[in-house]
Amino acid sequence: MDQLRSTDPARIGGHRLLGRLGAGGMGVVYLGRTDGGALAAIKVILPEFAEDEDFRLRFRREVEAARRVDNRWAVTVTGAETESERPWLATEFAPGPALSEAVARCGPWPARSVRVLGRLLARALAAVHAAGLVHRDVKPGNVLLTADGPRLIDFGIARSADATALTGPGLVVGTPGFLSPEQASGHADAGPSSDVFSLGCLLAYAATGRPPFGSGAPQALLYRTVHDAPDLDGIDDPDLRSLLGGMLDKTPGQRPTAAELDRLITEDVPDRTVDWLPDDVVALIADRSAALLDLPGIDPTAADDPAAPPPRPGRRRLLLAGAGAAAVVAVGGAFAVRELLGDDGSEGSGAPEEPAWAIGVQADLSGPQSAVGRAQERGVRLAVKRFNARPDRPFTLVVKARDDRGDATRAARVAEQFARDTDVLAVVGPTGDAATEAAISACSEAMLPLLTVSSLQIAYAARSQKSFFQASPSDAALSEPIINRLVLRPDVERLGVLLDRAGGSSAYQVGYLTNLQTTQRTTGTTYPRVVPAGTRDLASVVQDMLAHDSDAIFYAGDAAGAVRAARALAATSFDGPRMAMHPAMTPSFLEGAGKAAESWEFTAPYTDPAAPAAKEFTAAHRSAYGSDPAHWAAEAYDAARLVTAALTSLTAGQTHPRRPARSALVTKIGASSFRGVSRTYSFDKNHRLKGADAHLYGVRNGRYQYLGAAPKNTA
Repeated sequence: MDQLRSTDPARIGGHRLLGRLGAGGMGVVYLGRTDGGALAAIKVILPEFAEDEDFRLRFRREVEAARRVDNRWAVTVTGAETESERPWLATEFAPGPALSEAVARCGPWPARSVRVLGRLLARALAAVHAAGLVHRDVKPGNVLLTADGPRLIDFGIARSADATALTGPGLVVGTPGFLSPEQASGHADAGPSSDVFSLGCLLAYAATGRPPFGSGAPQALLYRTVHDAPDLDGIDDPDLRSLLGGMLDKTPGQRPTAAELDRLITEDVPDRTVDWLPDDVVALIADRSAALLDLPGIDPTAADDPAAPPPRPGRRRLLLAGAGAAAVVAVGGAFAVRELLGDDGSEGSGAPEEPAWAIGVQADLSGPQSAVGRAQERGVRLAVKRFNARPDRPFTLVVKARDDRGDATRAARVAEQFARDTDVLAVVGPTGDAATEAAISACSEAMLPLLTVSSLQIAYAARSQKSFFQASPSDAALSEPIINRLVLRPDVERLGVLLDRAGGSSAYQVGYLTNLQTTQRTTGTTYPRVVPAGTRDLASVVQDMLAHDSDAIFYAGDAAGAVRAARALAATSFDGPRMAMHPAMTPSFLEGAGKAAESWEFTAPYTDPAAPAAKEFTAAHRSAYGSDPAHWAAEAYDAARLVTAALTSLTAGQTHPRRPARSALVTKIGASSFRGVSRTYSFDKNHRLKGADAHLYGVRNGRYQYLGAAPKNTA
C-alpha cells in the first residue's frame, strides 16, 4: 500500500481512506475503513471518465454484476455510489497477494495446491454463472490469496450471459494469454464455458509458472490460443494434466461446467486453514496480513494539502466494454487489452523470428544529477550493444531512455509510461533517492523489474516493492567497509565520528550506523559529535574529538563540510586515518581543501576505470564515446547485463524465443548470481543486494586515486 497523495480525498462514502492499493487507467483503488472499523477496497473513478455517460452505464453494470454474486470465494460488495460526482465501488478487503505475485515470487505450485485452488475458484465461478453472468477476465491478477482461501475479484467487464455486448464485432475483451479461443476470435457471445477455459489457463500458470500459450505479442498470443495446443510441460501429475486438458478444450461444449469441476476435483478443501498452500506462499500471505497491524486508527484524517489544486483531467481515452485501454489493430479486427492495476506479464510486440525487446533507462538526464544519469545511460547502451553483437543472440534488444530530471513527480509519470510500454521488459534506474521512491509503485503494479544502482536508501516507503531491486549497497551496508578500513587495524582503538546535519538523511544514516556498529562488531570504541547544518567552524569540534583520544576520524556530511573538517584537522598534529562519505569525493573538495585533502580516503559503491575488473568495459567505453567511463556507468552496465543474462536463461532452448513474462523475469533476477564489473550481484528475499562490497579511493598527490576493493575484514 502506498501513502495517500495531497490530491486524494480523505473520506469516500463513509470510509476513511488509509492509503492507495493501486491505480489503473480508469481510477484509483484505496484501502478504506468504516467508522466501525471494517476494512474495504474502494475503487474511485477518475473525473474524466465519470463525465462520460457511456462509461457510467458500464460502471453501473459492474456494480450490479458484483452485487449478484454471493459466494465465499468471490469478494462481496459492501457499498457503492454510481451517480455521485466521483462514482465508487467498495468491496471486502482481502489482505493478501495476487496469485500472479505469489507464483512470480515463490514459483510453481505442487499439484495438490493447484487442485484445491481450482476447486475453490470453480465454486466462485459457479456462483457467477448461477447469477446469469460471465466474468470474462479470469486470470492470476484477479485472484487474491488470503489466510482462509482465495478470492475472485474484478467484475469490471462481466456481463449477463444473454446480454447484448457493448463492444463491436471483432473486439476481444480480456487479457491475452488467459482468454478462451472464442474470446480470442472476437466472438461477442462467449459464455460460461469461456470462464472455465480461462480458469484452466490460470491453473496451468500456477502449476508451471508460465501461461499455457506463452508470452509475447498479443497478436501471437491470440493466434496460439485459437490454433495451438497448450503447453503443459512440467505437469507430471496425470490427474491434474487430464483435468486441465478438458478445461482447455478448444470446443466450448466439450469443457466441463464450473459446477461439474467442483465434483470432478476430488481434493479435500481445508476449512479456513493454509496447509494446502506452499510454505513460502503462506509466509507471503502472513507478511501482507501483518502489515494491517501498521494501519492508523480510526480518527478523522485531515487532507494533506487542502489548497492543492485538483488533478487536471487528462485526454479522454477510448472506452471499450469498461476497459481503460488502447485499441490495438490485429488480424481480423481490433481487440481491447485492459489497463489493469496489476500485470500478469503478457506483454510484447515484435517479429516472431527475431523479436526486438527493450530495456528502459529512467534517469536524470538534464537535472542536478545529470552527469550520473548520462553515465548510467551510456553503461546500459554499451551492455545492449555487447549483447546484440553476439552472433548467437537469441533475440535483439533495444534501449528506451526517458529523462525524469531527478524530479519525483516527473519520475512517477515516467515510470507509468514504462509500465504501459509492453516492449519494455526491465528498467535500469532511477538516479536518485526521491525519483526512485516515486517510481517503485508504478513498476511494481505492472511487475516490471526496476533496478536502481545509485539509490542507497535503507528503506523505501512504497508498500508494494515486488519488482524493485536495489542493485547497490545501501547506506547501512556502506558503514561496514568504513569500519573495516578505520577500526580493524592495530593503531586504532577509538573512532571519532563527526556527523554533520548538512549532509541530510544519508549522512545521518551512515554516521549513526557507523557509530553504532563499531561497538557491536569490533572491540573498538567511538566518540561521536553531531553538529547542526550550517556550522561553519569545525575547529573546536575536531579539537574536542582529538582530546577524547580519537585515533581515526570519519566525517559524515557533504563536500563543503568535508573541506572544513579537513582544514580543521590539518591545523592539528593528527596523523591518523581519516575518511569521508563518497558524496564528498568531488572536485570541490580537492579545490577547497587544498593540501589538507591529502591522505583523506573514501569508500564508494561504484568502481573505477582503473580497476582490473573494469579493463574490458573501460576499453569499450573509450571506443564508443572517446573517454573513460564516469562513475556509476559500470554499475548500470552490470545491471543491464544481469537483465540480459536472465532473459537468455528464460529463453534457452527455444527456436523462436517467446517473450518472457515480466513476472518471470522478476523471479529469475531475484534468483540470479551474476559477476559484474563492479561486484557480484545476488539478492535477498526483499530484493536487496547481498553483501557490502565497496571500493576504496584516496587523495594522493592532490588527486583522487583508486585504491582497490574496500576491505571486508582487515585493512
